[in-house]
Amino acid sequence: MIMTHEMPKLPYAHNALEPVISQQTIDYHYGKHLQTYVNNLNNLVPGTEYENKDLVTIVATAPDGAVFNNAGQVLNHTLYFLQFAPKPSQSEPTGKLAEAIKRDFGSFENFKKEFNAAAVGLFGSGWAWLSVDKNGKLHITKEANGSNPVRAGLTPLLGFDVWEHAYYLDYQNKRADHVNALWSIVDWEAVGKRMK
Repeated sequence: MIMTHEMPKLPYAHNALEPVISQQTIDYHYGKHLQTYVNNLNNLVPGTEYENKDLVTIVATAPDGAVFNNAGQVLNHTLYFLQFAPKPSQSEPTGKLAEAIKRDFGSFENFKKEFNAAAVGLFGSGWAWLSVDKNGKLHITKEANGSNPVRAGLTPLLGFDVWEHAYYLDYQNKRADHVNALWSIVDWEAVGKRMK
């Protein structure tokens, strides 16, 4: 039996992240863009070496091309949509993640500044990621298009989507405003659980 990839179930209503992310953007970004990536991936993998592979394995091992692009975007968007909450219980990370941020960036504010610079400064479409390596060191990376830090052996923790479809309906060409607004809905508890 061929493994099929599915849409992640949102832990909030489509309008729950307003005004940071509008219902219209969720409807298009989650309901149309992500659904298309999932459908494409499920149509592309049958009959290939990837038909029974999980998403992370596909992204880590597939060569550039249609399978990788769609798998990357399914993984990226799954992590993205599941890292938000309408009213997060914490405005900053705690525990192991907070300690690692302080160690590797000096402070949470320094981390945010570096992360924002990566997200806003990425030319074209892509993602800014906070990831952790096998030694527990944190890294901020800029990933073009559908790429993901798993290709470099990193575990992605937090990702901001800077493709125009992620923010244009709400922020038009103001990418920095979009990036700054996202911090208020980050579910640090969910992000922290990604750190092994």
